[in-house]
Amino acid sequence: MERIGAVLIDIDGVLTVSWEPLPGAVEAVRRLRAADIPLVLVTNTTSRTRAGIAERLVGAGFPVGPDDILTAPAVTAAYLREHHPEARCLLINSGDVRNDLSGVTLVEEEDDEGAVPDVVVLGGAGAAFTYTALNRAFRHLQQGAGLVAMHRNLYWRTSGGLTLDTGAFLEGLERAAGTEAAVTGKPAGAFFAAALAHLGASPSETLMVGDDIESDVLAAQRHGITGVLVKTGKYLPETHAASDTAPDHVLDSFADVPDLVERLGG
Repeated sequence: MERIGAVLIDIDGVLTVSWEPLPGAVEAVRRLRAADIPLVLVTNTTSRTRAGIAERLVGAGFPVGPDDILTAPAVTAAYLREHHPEARCLLINSGDVRNDLSGVTLVEEEDDEGAVPDVVVLGGAGAAFTYTALNRAFRHLQQGAGLVAMHRNLYWRTSGGLTLDTGAFLEGLERAAGTEAAVTGKPAGAFFAAALAHLGASPSETLMVGDDIESDVLAAQRHGITGVLVKTGKYLPETHAASDTAPDHVLDSFADVPDLVERLGG
């Protein structure tokens, strides 16, 4: 491994929980900034735009801006522009991320002639994931619409505890409709490639810090990035123990990351 020259950082469960900073996280990001370590926040968050996320984090004391954030919706927009140009897309998402879906044609429902959307796009689970909405998506898939998911996380942590996420519903849709979604957020290789390109960094000089052993850490390791698992957020000891592959590093929290970077020659 080369000396550490860049850091990819998940947000939910790593820097914050329900947008409240975890202990030591703000100071740790400031230390990385002071050491001139390039970083980008990589998140499957689908409830806010990049600008909205940056505003919330800055208000909590984090020294970041919109250009420091790469979201699943932004990568999804790039994927749709490349693979489904001019497609009519039905978005099911809890939160307004339309400003990050530039170049994507969003439709509410069938047009006047009853034509179905070309692509069903699933964002983050929440109040928008009603039976009516999911059943409508199922029927569109039966009629030939494509399926794109911003991520397939099964759950995430809020201040109220672990909460079901998109993956719990996505698997049911895939099985019922006999199709497979194209997933654009973590753990997709294209997502990590976009993050590395954003920083101009190589995999071997980059750390990925996350609380999800599969989507964050092991997925990054499969693409040559050094994986760092933190014991905050959605971290569960039993999930860690059951994994067939070990993270490169395991830390108590993000507060320990600057010291790790120093030890690795950052």
